[in-house]
Amino acid sequence: MVKLCSLLERVDYALINGNTDIEIENISYDSRTAQRGDVLVCIKGIDSDGHEYIQEGLKKGIKALIVEKDIDYPKDITVLKVENSRIALAEMSAAYFGHPAEKLKTIGVTGTKGKTTTTYMIKELLEKAGYKVGLIGTIEISIGSLEIEAENTTPESYVVQKYFRKMVDAGCNMVVMEVSSQGLMLNRVSGFIFDYGIFTNIEPDHIGPNEHKDFDDYLRCKSLLFKQCKTGILNGDDPYVERILEGVNCDAVTFGIYKDVDVSAKNIALFNEKGIMGVEYDLTGKRKMHIIVDVPGEFSVYNSLGAICLALEFCIKEEDIISVMREMKIRGRVELVPVSDDFTVMVDYAHNAMALKNLLLSLKKYKPKRLVCVFGCGGNRDRNRRFEMGKVAADLADFTIVTSDNPRKENPEKIIDDILIGINRSETQNPNYVVIPSRNEAIIYAINNGILGDVIIIAGKGHENYQIIGNKKIHFDDREIILKLKHKEK
Repeated sequence: MVKLCSLLERVDYALINGNTDIEIENISYDSRTAQRGDVLVCIKGIDSDGHEYIQEGLKKGIKALIVEKDIDYPKDITVLKVENSRIALAEMSAAYFGHPAEKLKTIGVTGTKGKTTTTYMIKELLEKAGYKVGLIGTIEISIGSLEIEAENTTPESYVVQKYFRKMVDAGCNMVVMEVSSQGLMLNRVSGFIFDYGIFTNIEPDHIGPNEHKDFDDYLRCKSLLFKQCKTGILNGDDPYVERILEGVNCDAVTFGIYKDVDVSAKNIALFNEKGIMGVEYDLTGKRKMHIIVDVPGEFSVYNSLGAICLALEFCIKEEDIISVMREMKIRGRVELVPVSDDFTVMVDYAHNAMALKNLLLSLKKYKPKRLVCVFGCGGNRDRNRRFEMGKVAADLADFTIVTSDNPRKENPEKIIDDILIGINRSETQNPNYVVIPSRNEAIIYAINNGILGDVIIIAGKGHENYQIIGNKKIHFDDREIILKLKHKEK
């Protein structure tokens, strides 16, 4: 148990009822999981408002409430009113777990694309240098040998602080985490200061009724990381980098290819060796070295530059940087799945038009015999995404296989019909495509019909190992389907 007053040292509040010199068991932010003796923080979510479920918490025996609104309350309950209950939750959670971020070097990575790859590159670089590193991201939470499947790119602030505490207890001295615009908007990373913030890029995304109202709001939320970090490492080529830095006081380091930046990549070249596609370049600026990255595309140059800039802040040895970049593999991010010597098969998480376009454009530069794209679109999401992805695939791929992704509660065939509307808007005359609703059968078809020199990209799910059909999450892994075919060939 802990005294409530000890959790409120950094929280601005008004005491409405009771007193803060009471012992509480835990902090809860969901009445469904609240337990006797907890303090319940009422937060307003996208779909529901915690203030509406206070009675449920009271029935379970909570001892205190943190609210933003005027409410009715029993006389024996401590009630505190705050301006922003999400910030209060973050500050209280940090105190509850003993301010673990102050015992770690904290590194946050934000951007539309490249967060996952950059965080893994940083983790590998730091571990190569002997640091023990925790990770919080889209794929997983990693704490030493413990790996936990991620539910959100950036978890709720209480969960972030709980993981930080576990990392400290496990002997970690670093944490690198993906910081989403939603996480920043909803104060999930409030309650501490990042030592380093990294900005990969920004393009219109996550704009809609349940996300950001417009691009300006999306950009504003991304920029919040740099008002909450000591040193910012930023893509100096991004056209919005100056807006990201408006009103920011952190030290800034820039990287890029085309602009005048602190760390730059020159003499960029593509390579394709025995089905392994990648990039190489000369690093210039703060340090000079030749970098080879076994991940294809110009975006791999940017991701590696951001990670290397962080490595330079920690004076990591040149030979360690070079070896990590050469051996880098990221699950579900332009991930090569070896199945044939005749053609290349890759799995990637690209699940919107922008990501798919960048991916296909990058792969076309390697001049494959055919660029084959297998993809679908998720259900219960913006229909425009389907039209846009269909058009992008038809414009850029030589052959498209339209299939299912996570249909959720929608009819998969109706989702495919929307994709076909986009395909028929293509600038390509008579686009070459086939529809195979079963994702399993679509992958088998793509590989069984691969020809010498093909690059086959299976897009949309990346690291995911499930399909969401209705309300059920069913095991499904693109890689497993591919590897089964390889096994049969043997």
